[in-house]
Amino acid sequence: MPTRLPLVVRRCHTCASSRARADGKFRVNAHHKRIDAWLLVLCTVCGETAKLMVLERAPVRSVRPGLLNRLHANDTALTAEWLQDPAFGRRNHIALDWADAWCLDTNGSDHIDREVIDVSVRFAARIPVRPARLIARGCGLPRAEVGRLITAVRLVSAVRLGGTLCGDFTFTLQR
Repeated sequence: MPTRLPLVVRRCHTCASSRARADGKFRVNAHHKRIDAWLLVLCTVCGETAKLMVLERAPVRSVRPGLLNRLHANDTALTAEWLQDPAFGRRNHIALDWADAWCLDTNGSDHIDREVIDVSVRFAARIPVRPARLIARGCGLPRAEVGRLITAVRLVSAVRLGGTLCGDFTFTLQR
């Protein structure tokens, strides 16, 4: 599950840094019957503000009142929703850096002593993680050992454990 908002991977025009942080601030501007809204992000090095387009020249009547209220209230949950939206990322040419922005909740460690473990992994947010790294951290194993278990077919899953994914999956570990 996420512990904080991810960093935005975007080049700063002032200092050429590649990371910015979103603190949940929006800017809303209305032009007669049209409305624009931006998510503000701050460079992690120099603090320069950049704008990420949320709404562009949208008719005011087409914007739900609840969304408009959340924009005006600088809702942090709305910031998280927009940042995790793949279309928003493509439109603004950004990527997310989730390093140190998530934690693993294992619901206790009673499973470590068992010979065979069936585990269901659920993501609280769309956080791209390498399953082998997640399994290593959750089961208290070195990543090299997880790689050996995959090769020996003692760690199996319906999803490919060698890549990156951000959706729920299950696996079975046989010690």
